[in-house]
Amino acid sequence: MRLDAARAESLARIIAPSLRREYPNQIAHVMRSDADVRPPRLLTPMFHGCYDWHSAVHSHWALVRLLRLHPDGEWAAGVRAALAESFTDERAAGELAYVADRPGFEVPYGVAWLLQLDAELSEADADDDDMAAWRAVLAPLTGAAARRFSAWLQPLGLPIRGGEHSQSAFAMGLALDWARATGDAALADLCAAQARRFYHGDLDAPLAYEPSAFDFLSPALAEADLLRRVLSGPELDNWLAGFLPSGAAWQPVVPVDRSHGKLVHFDGLNLSRAWMMRGIALALPDGHARRAGLLDAAAQHERAGMDGVDGRHYAGSHWLGSFAVYLLSDRGTGGRGGLGGDRPAGAPERDV
Repeated sequence: MRLDAARAESLARIIAPSLRREYPNQIAHVMRSDADVRPPRLLTPMFHGCYDWHSAVHSHWALVRLLRLHPDGEWAAGVRAALAESFTDERAAGELAYVADRPGFEVPYGVAWLLQLDAELSEADADDDDMAAWRAVLAPLTGAAARRFSAWLQPLGLPIRGGEHSQSAFAMGLALDWARATGDAALADLCAAQARRFYHGDLDAPLAYEPSAFDFLSPALAEADLLRRVLSGPELDNWLAGFLPSGAAWQPVVPVDRSHGKLVHFDGLNLSRAWMMRGIALALPDGHARRAGLLDAAAQHERAGMDGVDGRHYAGSHWLGSFAVYLLSDRGTGGRGGLGGDRPAGAPERDV
């Protein structure tokens, strides 16, 4: 596990301050009357920091994960107190009231991260009363998120192949991991079926057209990272052979301006490419011809992406820490059977 105690502390200190930083704030807010003119803390009282709703959600996820993996860090008590301040019945009721009449709000990206938050809490130690209580507080919101994600995915006629928040493959991977971890067979089956329908016939990924200027997700790698969750054995091998050229030379990208809210996306692209390549590689058997190359490229992207996780510019610091936690703790790399990467510090290794 590459997320050691020192790095966990560094990331916690980057992520935690944003939870209560309300401004600047960008919201996708459907207004129905003058009464909807309210500050973010009143619109979405639980997830109103971190510049936008989805970043607030995955920042909470990242801090829960850090607490699970390094519960004894000097920073842990302060983070636990901050999370307890967020996860209250009153705040959850406010969140639920806001999304109740806005079925499209933060679908698919933010909603998929909310499901990941629930998955993280579901795997907490049985004697962690705080996390059990937080999960119970979130339960109505989690249920609404699962229904909203399903309602979005079921009628979707075609995939969304971009490199930003609306991309379908990445969100489907997060949702599929949650559904398998929590036993939601209906959503798991829907994600798997739609993944096959959207992507199984794809050939010759157009890698020459990646990345676009604002991408923080790779359309090709996200698709492959989703399919490795659905396919296995020769079926996965044959699909990869037709979709991703075996000699593809993935090179890290360099942001031209880390203070720019969109151009800093390339740091996130390096991090997400790294975890996607690791996920694909670890779904392949030892000695597979693609495995070593994917892992080497992932390591290069990891180093490049982590160069931007320093907290100097709020354009990146409000979200890149979460991506670093996801990558360095190997979340989501458990192959076809589960999330993987959820070994607490000091626990023995296990197969994934």
